[in-house]
Amino acid sequence: MALRELKVCLLGDTGVGKSSIVWRFVEDSFDPNINPTIGASFMTKTVQYQNELHKFLIWDTAGQERFRALAPMYYRGSAAAIIVYDITKEETFSTLKNWVRELRQHGPPNIVVAIAGNKCDLIDVREVMERDAKDYADSIHAIFVETSAKNAININELFIEISHLHPQRGAQTHSPESKSPRVAGCTH
Repeated sequence: MALRELKVCLLGDTGVGKSSIVWRFVEDSFDPNINPTIGASFMTKTVQYQNELHKFLIWDTAGQERFRALAPMYYRGSAAAIIVYDITKEETFSTLKNWVRELRQHGPPNIVVAIAGNKCDLIDVREVMERDAKDYADSIHAIFVETSAKNAININELFIEISHLHPQRGAQTHSPESKSPRVAGCTH
């Protein structure tokens, strides 16, 4: 069985749940008292996708402003970037658009971009409407998913969609003219 390595970088403000998403995906666990990431952390997970093994090399970057200048070092050469916002904090969605601009300017040309609205288990205190986030993701031809690391909602689906969309070496890349990626909302 063929093995493909996919470098994935998580970007977004501090406190949006980037580390929790990684821990849920890799360890299938959730720690409500997880400490903020300093610089970046690295984890791997290998999953079978169709007739291949995909080894995710996951860089979880710090969201604090003082670490922001380090982000290009982690997303350079990445197959995908997951940009995370907190559905209960509008400002984290606004900041997400800056991450997208930066990625488009300085990231790999064929990088798969995924927008993850985390903490969808807190629907009663939502500030970012799912439709607004989906429309934005569609406008930039990105994967869109609402997740809950706490309740394990759409975490595996997010990484499966990255596997599905990442172009094979030498294959045609995902272009704006191609069909938009699938979208997953938060279901309880």
